[in-house]
Amino acid sequence: MSLRKKEYINRLIDKKIEEYLSIFGAVSIEGPKWCGKTWASLNHANSVVLLNDDEIKEKAKLSLDLILNEEKPQLIDEWNLIPEVWDAVRRKCDETTQKGNYILTCSTKLTDDEQKAKIHHSGAGRIGKIHMYTMSLFESGDSSGKASILDMYNNKLQNSLNDKITLDKLANLIIRGGWPSNINVNEEKANIIPKSYIEAILEKDIHDDKKRNITKMTMLLKSLARNETTIASKNTLLKDIEDYANEKEIIESRVTIDDYLDILNRLHITENQNAYNENYRSPERVGKSVKRHFTDPSLACACLDLTKNKLINDLKTFGFMFEALVERDLRIYIEYLGGKLYHFRDNVTGLGVDSILEFDDGEYAAIEIKLGFRQVEEAKQNLLNFYNNMIKKPKFMCVVVGYTDVIAKDPETGIYIVPITALKP
Repeated sequence: MSLRKKEYINRLIDKKIEEYLSIFGAVSIEGPKWCGKTWASLNHANSVVLLNDDEIKEKAKLSLDLILNEEKPQLIDEWNLIPEVWDAVRRKCDETTQKGNYILTCSTKLTDDEQKAKIHHSGAGRIGKIHMYTMSLFESGDSSGKASILDMYNNKLQNSLNDKITLDKLANLIIRGGWPSNINVNEEKANIIPKSYIEAILEKDIHDDKKRNITKMTMLLKSLARNETTIASKNTLLKDIEDYANEKEIIESRVTIDDYLDILNRLHITENQNAYNENYRSPERVGKSVKRHFTDPSLACACLDLTKNKLINDLKTFGFMFEALVERDLRIYIEYLGGKLYHFRDNVTGLGVDSILEFDDGEYAAIEIKLGFRQVEEAKQNLLNFYNNMIKKPKFMCVVVGYTDVIAKDPETGIYIVPITALKP
């Protein structure tokens, strides 16, 4: 008996959940709050235990056997509230050859100390782990899907036209974000949910394991938002949140920012983009710093109090937030295809590529991201410079554009040009 909600919008991750349920005894789904983990899990479950219900939580504390005995697959929602659930589920899986017994969801990663004290087995081979994000434009129905990454990979993408989009609409997609509960909200109210998300983080979530300074965390969130899609160092972030007079205060500040960045990571508020360094002619020059992101660009906008009109009147900021939107979607799409998302930068020449899509077979693609069509020529030249410096050449190269309706392959360079509102896996 599926517990699927009739309002449920199919997600790309559904396929992976189904696949993992056929392979593992249990599946663990992690991701930010409100991204749709519970509804997606209900789509595959036959029973459910909600550990954020105080009565059920108390029952579980008495004996986990009291909650792990319903029809399978059984959803255990927010299992991290009682970390001992992990080992109990692992043991249950060891007792049977049946696959797909449990679905575990979690919005907050455990601290290292909690992991060591309360979890004694990694779950390897028994519990398959899946990461979930907010909705991509393809999932929310805002991308036509005419430009498939796989079609580009297989050299099958045909030239065509996509539906036109206005800057006004594009700005709204960034402000609104990919939160399922925000998809059909009136555009004038689209910024309310992301703002309330940040408020909830500051008021409650950042104090998950200990009390933290709300003012400093607010300043850090604003600094991260100002540095969205950039390779901002910890020193850059420190300057935004701390005043220190001596070496001791500097050391204390570094400890503080490490702790604050850690809790944001554990809450899945940040999803940083690692550097790609394979096959470059001068590997010693390749940057290794992460590219900083919020898990959804709407959160960066909420931290800076940005609106649709503010973005349109500040095209530089619009460009950064658009890049964040595209890289959110690229991460979802490439992980759906079994790959990973990276960025690239040469520290000496400054040559950089916004996104590298690495496929599970070792091939990769180079992606540049531009808000307007007038920037395409610059992006193409940048990709060609990158191509000439790589030992192993990219499988394909692409410029993802915001304000265009053209889906095309450049006849001279072979570089694809596609709008974000046409992209899909």
